[in-house]
Amino acid sequence: MFKKVDTNMNFVEREKEVEEFWKREDIFEKSIEEHKGDQSYVFYDGPPTANGKPHIGHVETRAFKDMIPRYHAMKGNMVPRKAGWDTHGLPVELEIEKEIGINGKEQIEAYGVAPFIDLCKKNVWKYKGMWEDFSYKVGFWADMEDPYVTYHDDFIESEWWALKEIWKRKLLYKGFKVVPYCPRCGTPLSSHEVAQGYKELTERSAVVRFKIKGEEGYFLAWTTTPWTLPSNVALCVHPDLDYAKVKASDGNLYILAVARLDAVLSGLSKEGEEAYSVLETCKGKDLVGLSYEPLYAGAEKEAEKQHKKACVVVSDHYVSAEDGTGIVHIAPAFGEDDGRIGRENDLALVKFVDSEGKLTEETPFFGMRCKPTEKEVEEGAISADPEVLKDLDKRGLLFDAPKMTHSYPHCWRCGTPLIYYARESWFIKMSAVKDELVANNNTINWIPESIGKGRFGDWIENVQDWSLSRDRYWGTPLNIWECEGCGHQDAVGSISELQERAENYQEVLSKLKEEGDKGYSSDYVGYEHIELHKPYVDMLTIPCPHCGKRMKRVPEVIDCWFDSGAMPYAQHHYPFENKELFESQFPAQFICEAVDQTRGWFYSLLAESTLLFHKAPFENVLVLGHVQDENGQKMSKSKGNAVDPMEALQKHGADAIRWFFYTNSAPWLPNRFHDGAVVEGQRKFLSTLWNSYAFFVLYANIDDFDPTKYSLNYESLSPMDKWLLSKLNTLIATVDGNLAQFKIPEAANALEEFCDELSNWYVRRSRERFWAKGMEEDKVNAYMTLYETLVTFTKLAAPLVPFITESIYRNLVCSVDASAPKSVHLCKYPVSNPAYIIQDLEENMDEVLALVKLGRAAREKAQVKNRQPLSVMYISGGKALEKQYESIVREELNLKSIAFKEDLSDFTAYIFKPQLKTVGPKYGKHLQEIRTYLSELDSKAGVKALEEGAIRFTTKDGTAVELSREDLLIESTKKDGFITEEDGKYTVVLDTNLSEELKEEGFLREIISKVQTMRKEAGFEVMDRIHLSAKGNEKLIALMQKFEKELCKTVLADALSFEELRGYVKEWDINGENVSLSVEKC
Repeated sequence: MFKKVDTNMNFVEREKEVEEFWKREDIFEKSIEEHKGDQSYVFYDGPPTANGKPHIGHVETRAFKDMIPRYHAMKGNMVPRKAGWDTHGLPVELEIEKEIGINGKEQIEAYGVAPFIDLCKKNVWKYKGMWEDFSYKVGFWADMEDPYVTYHDDFIESEWWALKEIWKRKLLYKGFKVVPYCPRCGTPLSSHEVAQGYKELTERSAVVRFKIKGEEGYFLAWTTTPWTLPSNVALCVHPDLDYAKVKASDGNLYILAVARLDAVLSGLSKEGEEAYSVLETCKGKDLVGLSYEPLYAGAEKEAEKQHKKACVVVSDHYVSAEDGTGIVHIAPAFGEDDGRIGRENDLALVKFVDSEGKLTEETPFFGMRCKPTEKEVEEGAISADPEVLKDLDKRGLLFDAPKMTHSYPHCWRCGTPLIYYARESWFIKMSAVKDELVANNNTINWIPESIGKGRFGDWIENVQDWSLSRDRYWGTPLNIWECEGCGHQDAVGSISELQERAENYQEVLSKLKEEGDKGYSSDYVGYEHIELHKPYVDMLTIPCPHCGKRMKRVPEVIDCWFDSGAMPYAQHHYPFENKELFESQFPAQFICEAVDQTRGWFYSLLAESTLLFHKAPFENVLVLGHVQDENGQKMSKSKGNAVDPMEALQKHGADAIRWFFYTNSAPWLPNRFHDGAVVEGQRKFLSTLWNSYAFFVLYANIDDFDPTKYSLNYESLSPMDKWLLSKLNTLIATVDGNLAQFKIPEAANALEEFCDELSNWYVRRSRERFWAKGMEEDKVNAYMTLYETLVTFTKLAAPLVPFITESIYRNLVCSVDASAPKSVHLCKYPVSNPAYIIQDLEENMDEVLALVKLGRAAREKAQVKNRQPLSVMYISGGKALEKQYESIVREELNLKSIAFKEDLSDFTAYIFKPQLKTVGPKYGKHLQEIRTYLSELDSKAGVKALEEGAIRFTTKDGTAVELSREDLLIESTKKDGFITEEDGKYTVVLDTNLSEELKEEGFLREIISKVQTMRKEAGFEVMDRIHLSAKGNEKLIALMQKFEKELCKTVLADALSFEELRGYVKEWDINGENVSLSVEKC
């Protein structure tokens, strides 16, 4: 029959058994194979990097990524899930640099690009085994045997095709732009990369005196980047703002925005003297064209060389008077707005900072760093900012250097503060497809909508051109060849095109083969070819069709986010292979990642799909919040609050952690992860489910019950059975509907609530039916109802908690039915049967449960155990229950009777006092009279008046007083022995006064409970008969003699004695009475 169920809650060991079963029987593969030809439900997996370890956030993402595909597979869809690895990028390079003890691009070149690239290839698989083991343990199903890999040539060739398509549309261009730039990595970043690395910085800004040329006075201009001041070429005002020339108390004349006068100059005020006096005002446009003396000579000299303007006032609407002085310093090489203003006003492009972020020899600050990290300063780097401020202060040109805290972009890869830096880069002109991008985004179902329409939607409304190129080594080479003679450029879109056009292809291939096995292969694309990586692809030259000279590949590689965004088509080597397969699996129905991917993978997917296929690449996206520690802090190794995911999985098991993430909060909100919350979820749901299952197996094995030999005869079922089946089918509809709409917490909470009612209501109330002798119809009905419910529930919950449901299903179903699917995950998802749903029955039982809950709360408040019978509970509110439901309430609360009574005021008195904060302002001088009136007011009369709207009376001087609930402090007092509880619908009053008969019955129930505990502790089986003995308390012995027949029947005792204690002996304190009991198996 059924395998015996261990009632310990060691789910981790059971999960290992399930994991081995899945692998041994290829259950994941079968779940795909069995649905070939069925409608697809496509999931795209955002590729992790295998050179970094998984963290606890990956458990969260994998829990959701796995659950939705499992659900749709059980719904009858073919759900392909191809795993992938994101392998290119700077993090890999940085790790290799550290590993071999080099630093920076020069040293990489000296080491050799080819061996460096080989090390990168090996490094990306550093933690591959850990990732695979981790994924299995989480229960994350994906095809890891045939993953897509972004450094494989088939993947890169698809990207080259894509880039050539973009090139043909003239959307891939080389431009001189101000871009976010990391001086440590020596490469620009795209706008979506920048969004991932903001940190709070506190540093000094500068309010600088710029001497007006040819007249007395200064412009006061503000900057947050003092290191850019040696490259200053202009000051910018707002054309429509009001500006003032003022005489300041420090003796100087200043020009600045009127709106900023007090904020900037108030510090100059002295006792009895104003900080400034206004001499004249004008509009910003009236200042345009004025000149000022340069702060540093180098900028003016550079401007003369370029035949461009410098040291002039210009205007632009981007200037604000909300902070600073209303005048902004302009250095066109170091800011996007500065660069635009420079182009529009023919200003010189002065760039006195080199590619390593150091100021150049044209400045007094040669070799100093623009934005060094704290570590670099400790190692000897000199920050330019404080040195510039010191120099200006010494020369009398620094008006103020206020501290400011602001959010500043840092490199997401190495943590270095970025600088905005004018340089040549390759861009994809996303601004040209902005409208299409926005339209495609509007077709996506974002969960939550606020991110797609808000955070993400607002961002793409202002989309910037994609800074595509990187001056690095380990990445997809940019497939543009440029002529050394005439400068002609062209894109190569495939390996075969490169073979045809490169004049030295065979020569290079032969040379590589002679030298060894590096730089060429027949892997991935099915024929011999030169590897599409540096330095090998850079050896190939193409004759220029215009001038006949050599075309060489440009040196850049591309942003690795382009790799990630290419996965929908590149994973299939489209368009070179699998055209039909790609088209059948594009767009995806579902993707899911954490919120930090909003401007990362989500964007690159949408951008590339819009450019290439003119549609959104996914239909639904579930955005997940980050995982925090118990106190809401970001987890990090340095803080010591990071959770090792493998340790957590070993401690709690995957189902418990998955359940935590499904139920803790809305998926897109931060999750505060800690052991206590996981254990609580396990206790409330997994343990409760397991106990119900264990109960069924225990008694089914005792009775040799085989569910395949019976059928569910609905007509003969008890109301409790019909209620459970009704609730089950309502649950199916609820969970199915919620999962279809990605309402995961709602689905999980419905499952948890049902599981609680199954265990603590149906099973508990039906126990005696399972204890009955023989196999009468009612007992069979109880078995079949519970069996059908457990089997259906495991299928329903299987996508969320795949391990425990597999364990239960395999024992309940596969052990008795060889023809059943081998795994719960190969079953069809349950479908609700409306014929089983009886709304009235559910509503009536909900009323019963509500009353029982209130009654239990009242008992707890009175500190009276449920084993102690009570005489009556009075109920007000709702409707009177039918007799069958009344009896359930009585049994559950151990009551002799219940009584519905509209007015319960006999048991409660109310004291009314004025609420001073509302009554005081309205009736202040009558406050004492109001207090007196309320203290003398009859309790019932006061309640009735409030029910009618307000307590009303007239004071001695004729003032009409009207007091609503908001005007009163209402205290309730209870009649001795009567305990009141209420919810929004019911009020119950429990009579806790005990007669002698009730006391005796209470003692008897306590004795029965203690004997049952001893049976369990002694290791007896459920149906074992015993000999029961008692000694040491005449009162309790007399009671046991009086109720001997009932006592022996309940505890399965064949004999009851009061002399010698035999077998398992234990002393008890029963409601203050000490007694020794013993149990012995007959």
